[in-house]
Amino acid sequence: MQPDTHAAQQDAFQAALWRQDPPAGLTAPAMDEVAQRFSVYRNNVQHSLTRALASRFPVIEQLVGATFFTAMARVHIAQDPPTSPVLLNWGAGFPAFLDGFAPVGHLPFMGDVARLEYARGLAYHAADAAPVAPDALAVADLETLRLGLHPSVQLFKSPHPALQIWQSHQTGAARHMLTAGPDHALIGRAPDFSIIVAPLDQGTFAVLAALAAGATLESAAKHNDPTAALTLLLRHGLITAIKTGVPT
Repeated sequence: MQPDTHAAQQDAFQAALWRQDPPAGLTAPAMDEVAQRFSVYRNNVQHSLTRALASRFPVIEQLVGATFFTAMARVHIAQDPPTSPVLLNWGAGFPAFLDGFAPVGHLPFMGDVARLEYARGLAYHAADAAPVAPDALAVADLETLRLGLHPSVQLFKSPHPALQIWQSHQTGAARHMLTAGPDHALIGRAPDFSIIVAPLDQGTFAVLAALAAGATLESAAKHNDPTAALTLLLRHGLITAIKTGVPT
Protein backbone atom coordinates (compact mmCIF):
# COMPACT_ATOMS: atom_id res chain seq x y z
CA MET A 1 0.00 0.00 0.00
CA GLN A 2 1.32 3.40 -0.98
CA PRO A 3 1.72 5.86 1.86
CA ASP A 4 -0.85 8.61 2.05
CA THR A 5 1.36 11.31 0.57
CA HIS A 6 -1.42 13.90 0.64
CA ALA A 7 -1.93 13.44 4.39
CA ALA A 8 1.84 13.56 4.90
CA GLN A 9 2.03 16.81 2.95
CA GLN A 10 -0.76 18.29 5.02
CA ASP A 11 1.01 17.30 8.24
CA ALA A 12 4.27 18.82 7.01
CA PHE A 13 2.50 22.01 5.97
CA GLN A 14 0.80 22.36 9.35
CA ALA A 15 4.02 21.68 11.25
CA ALA A 16 5.80 24.36 9.21
CA LEU A 17 3.33 26.98 10.43
CA TRP A 18 5.19 26.98 13.77
CA ARG A 19 8.77 27.18 12.53
CA GLN A 20 10.78 29.47 10.28
CA ASP A 21 11.34 27.30 7.20
CA PRO A 22 8.54 26.50 4.72
CA PRO A 23 7.70 22.85 4.01
CA ALA A 24 9.36 21.06 1.12
CA GLY A 25 7.54 20.90 -2.19
CA LEU A 26 6.19 24.47 -2.38
CA THR A 27 6.72 26.37 -5.60
CA ALA A 28 6.35 29.97 -6.72
CA PRO A 29 7.05 31.87 -9.97
CA ALA A 30 10.39 32.83 -8.47
CA MET A 31 11.93 30.32 -6.08
CA ASP A 32 13.14 33.03 -3.73
CA GLU A 33 9.48 33.97 -3.21
CA VAL A 34 8.56 30.66 -1.59
CA ALA A 35 9.82 31.56 1.88
CA GLN A 36 8.42 35.09 1.66
CA ARG A 37 4.96 33.96 0.54
CA PHE A 38 4.78 31.19 3.12
CA SER A 39 5.89 33.63 5.83
CA VAL A 40 2.97 35.92 4.97
CA TYR A 41 0.55 32.99 5.10
CA ARG A 42 2.03 31.72 8.38
CA ASN A 43 1.80 35.15 10.00
CA ASN A 44 -1.83 35.51 8.90
CA VAL A 45 -2.73 32.12 10.37
CA GLN A 46 -0.96 32.82 13.63
CA HIS A 47 -2.49 36.28 13.91
CA SER A 48 -6.01 34.97 13.20
CA LEU A 49 -5.74 32.18 15.76
CA THR A 50 -4.23 34.52 18.33
CA ARG A 51 -7.14 36.93 17.93
CA ALA A 52 -9.61 34.03 18.11
CA LEU A 53 -8.02 32.99 21.41
CA ALA A 54 -8.08 36.57 22.69
CA SER A 55 -11.78 36.87 21.87
CA ARG A 56 -12.44 33.73 23.94
CA PHE A 57 -10.22 34.85 26.83
CA PRO A 58 -10.41 38.67 26.91
CA VAL A 59 -9.72 39.00 30.64
CA ILE A 60 -6.55 36.92 30.32
CA GLU A 61 -5.38 39.34 27.63
CA GLN A 62 -6.19 42.28 29.90
CA LEU A 63 -4.28 40.73 32.79
CA VAL A 64 -1.04 40.16 30.87
CA GLY A 65 -1.29 42.83 28.16
CA ALA A 66 -1.72 42.41 24.41
CA THR A 67 1.99 42.00 23.58
CA PHE A 68 2.60 39.28 26.16
CA PHE A 69 -0.68 37.57 25.29
CA THR A 70 0.32 37.37 21.62
CA ALA A 71 3.65 35.75 22.46
CA MET A 72 2.03 33.38 24.97
CA ALA A 73 -0.79 32.47 22.60
CA ARG A 74 1.63 31.51 19.85
CA VAL A 75 3.38 29.09 22.20
CA HIS A 76 0.01 27.54 23.08
CA ILE A 77 -1.17 27.41 19.46
CA ALA A 78 2.01 25.60 18.41
CA GLN A 79 1.39 23.01 21.15
CA ASP A 80 -2.37 22.69 20.68
CA PRO A 81 -3.45 23.92 17.23
CA PRO A 82 -7.09 23.59 16.14
CA THR A 83 -8.01 20.18 14.75
CA SER A 84 -11.10 21.49 12.96
CA PRO A 85 -11.93 24.62 10.95
CA VAL A 86 -14.83 25.08 13.40
CA LEU A 87 -13.22 26.87 16.34
CA LEU A 88 -16.22 26.54 18.68
CA ASN A 89 -14.55 24.07 21.04
CA TRP A 90 -10.96 25.11 20.49
CA GLY A 91 -9.40 26.66 23.57
CA ALA A 92 -10.41 23.94 26.02
CA GLY A 93 -6.75 23.24 26.71
CA PHE A 94 -5.76 26.86 27.31
CA PRO A 95 -6.53 26.91 31.07
CA ALA A 96 -4.33 23.85 31.68
CA PHE A 97 -1.63 25.44 29.51
CA LEU A 98 -1.71 28.51 31.76
CA ASP A 99 -1.43 26.30 34.84
CA GLY A 100 1.90 25.00 33.56
CA PHE A 101 3.25 28.06 31.72
CA ALA A 102 6.29 29.14 33.77
CA PRO A 103 6.23 32.87 32.86
CA VAL A 104 2.82 33.22 34.59
CA GLY A 105 3.62 30.80 37.40
CA HIS A 106 3.49 33.66 39.90
CA LEU A 107 -0.18 34.20 38.95
CA PRO A 108 -1.77 30.91 40.05
CA PHE A 109 -5.31 32.18 39.44
CA MET A 110 -4.81 32.56 35.68
CA GLY A 111 -5.91 29.06 34.74
CA ASP A 112 -9.15 29.37 36.69
CA VAL A 113 -9.97 32.78 35.21
CA ALA A 114 -9.56 31.14 31.80
CA ARG A 115 -11.80 28.24 32.87
CA LEU A 116 -14.51 30.72 33.80
CA GLU A 117 -14.19 32.48 30.45
CA TYR A 118 -14.29 29.20 28.54
CA ALA A 119 -17.37 28.08 30.51
CA ARG A 120 -19.14 31.29 29.50
CA GLY A 121 -18.49 30.46 25.85
CA LEU A 122 -19.87 26.96 26.30
CA ALA A 123 -22.96 28.39 27.98
CA TYR A 124 -23.59 30.76 25.10
CA HIS A 125 -23.46 27.96 22.53
CA ALA A 126 -25.40 25.39 24.59
CA ALA A 127 -28.56 23.80 23.22
CA ASP A 128 -31.88 25.58 23.63
CA ALA A 129 -34.45 24.45 26.19
CA ALA A 130 -37.64 26.18 27.31
CA PRO A 131 -37.90 27.14 31.00
CA VAL A 132 -40.74 25.85 33.16
CA ALA A 133 -43.33 28.20 34.60
CA PRO A 134 -42.46 29.51 38.09
CA ASP A 135 -45.48 27.74 39.63
CA ALA A 136 -44.25 24.36 38.34
CA LEU A 137 -42.44 23.85 41.65
CA ALA A 138 -45.72 23.91 43.58
CA VAL A 139 -45.80 20.16 44.08
CA ALA A 140 -46.17 18.24 47.31
CA ASP A 141 -43.85 15.32 46.62
CA LEU A 142 -40.52 16.89 47.55
CA GLU A 143 -39.05 13.50 48.43
CA THR A 144 -38.87 12.52 44.77
CA LEU A 145 -38.80 15.96 43.09
CA ARG A 146 -35.90 16.37 40.70
CA LEU A 147 -35.07 19.35 38.50
CA GLY A 148 -33.90 19.29 34.92
CA LEU A 149 -31.51 22.22 34.48
CA HIS A 150 -30.83 24.13 31.28
CA PRO A 151 -28.00 22.64 29.16
CA SER A 152 -26.01 25.85 29.63
CA VAL A 153 -25.82 25.50 33.43
CA GLN A 154 -22.31 25.02 34.80
CA LEU A 155 -20.98 25.35 38.31
CA PHE A 156 -17.65 27.08 38.77
CA LYS A 157 -15.34 26.74 41.75
CA SER A 158 -11.83 28.03 42.31
CA PRO A 159 -9.53 28.08 45.36
CA HIS A 160 -8.43 31.52 44.13
CA PRO A 161 -10.46 34.75 43.86
CA ALA A 162 -10.79 34.03 40.13
CA LEU A 163 -14.42 35.12 39.91
CA GLN A 164 -13.65 38.41 41.65
CA ILE A 165 -10.75 39.04 39.29
CA TRP A 166 -12.96 38.34 36.27
CA GLN A 167 -15.69 40.63 37.64
CA SER A 168 -13.26 43.48 38.26
CA HIS A 169 -12.26 43.43 34.56
CA GLN A 170 -15.77 43.83 33.20
CA THR A 171 -16.80 47.10 31.57
CA GLY A 172 -17.88 49.63 34.17
CA ALA A 173 -16.90 47.44 37.11
CA ALA A 174 -15.77 49.20 40.25
CA ARG A 175 -12.36 48.13 41.54
CA HIS A 176 -12.31 46.82 45.09
CA MET A 177 -10.12 44.77 47.35
CA LEU A 178 -10.18 41.06 46.65
CA THR A 179 -11.12 38.64 49.38
CA ALA A 180 -9.41 35.28 49.69
CA GLY A 181 -10.93 32.36 47.79
CA PRO A 182 -12.53 30.00 47.26
CA ASP A 183 -14.89 31.54 44.73
CA HIS A 184 -18.11 29.85 43.58
CA ALA A 185 -20.45 30.79 40.74
CA LEU A 186 -23.37 29.62 38.65
CA ILE A 187 -22.89 30.08 34.92
CA GLY A 188 -25.81 29.81 32.51
CA ARG A 189 -27.66 31.38 29.61
CA ALA A 190 -30.90 33.25 30.18
CA PRO A 191 -33.81 33.07 27.68
CA ASP A 192 -32.69 36.43 26.24
CA PHE A 193 -29.27 34.83 25.51
CA SER A 194 -27.46 36.93 28.11
CA ILE A 195 -24.82 34.97 30.03
CA ILE A 196 -25.28 34.78 33.77
CA VAL A 197 -22.29 34.63 36.08
CA ALA A 198 -23.84 34.62 39.53
CA PRO A 199 -21.64 34.48 42.64
CA LEU A 200 -22.66 31.79 45.12
CA ASP A 201 -22.02 31.12 48.77
CA GLN A 202 -20.66 27.70 49.60
CA GLY A 203 -24.00 26.32 50.81
CA THR A 204 -25.95 27.39 47.72
CA PHE A 205 -23.18 25.96 45.54
CA ALA A 206 -23.56 22.62 47.35
CA VAL A 207 -27.34 22.63 46.78
CA LEU A 208 -26.95 23.39 43.08
CA ALA A 209 -24.22 20.77 42.68
CA ALA A 210 -26.54 18.17 44.19
CA LEU A 211 -29.46 19.19 41.97
CA ALA A 212 -27.24 19.18 38.86
CA ALA A 213 -26.14 15.66 39.77
CA GLY A 214 -29.77 14.49 39.84
CA ALA A 215 -30.45 14.57 43.58
CA THR A 216 -33.97 15.16 44.83
CA LEU A 217 -34.79 18.57 46.21
CA GLU A 218 -35.20 17.04 49.66
CA SER A 219 -31.74 15.47 49.45
CA ALA A 220 -30.16 18.67 48.12
CA ALA A 221 -31.74 20.63 50.97
CA LYS A 222 -29.63 18.67 53.45
CA HIS A 223 -26.66 20.76 52.29
CA ASN A 224 -28.31 24.13 52.84
CA ASP A 225 -31.61 25.98 52.61
CA PRO A 226 -32.46 25.63 48.89
CA THR A 227 -34.47 28.87 48.67
CA ALA A 228 -31.60 30.96 47.24
CA ALA A 229 -30.70 28.26 44.70
CA LEU A 230 -34.29 27.84 43.50
CA THR A 231 -34.87 31.59 43.33
CA LEU A 232 -31.73 32.02 41.21
CA LEU A 233 -32.68 29.21 38.84
CA LEU A 234 -36.25 30.45 38.40
CA ARG A 235 -35.26 34.10 37.97
CA HIS A 236 -33.00 33.25 35.05
CA GLY A 237 -35.15 30.55 33.47
CA LEU A 238 -32.66 27.77 34.16
CA ILE A 239 -35.12 25.04 35.22
CA THR A 240 -36.36 23.24 32.13
CA ALA A 241 -38.03 20.15 33.58
CA ILE A 242 -39.77 19.02 36.77
CA LYS A 243 -39.57 15.32 37.50
CA THR A 244 -41.39 13.48 40.28
CA GLY A 245 -41.60 9.84 41.19
CA VAL A 246 -38.94 7.21 41.65
CA PRO A 247 -36.64 6.91 38.60
CA THR A 248 -37.02 3.68 36.66
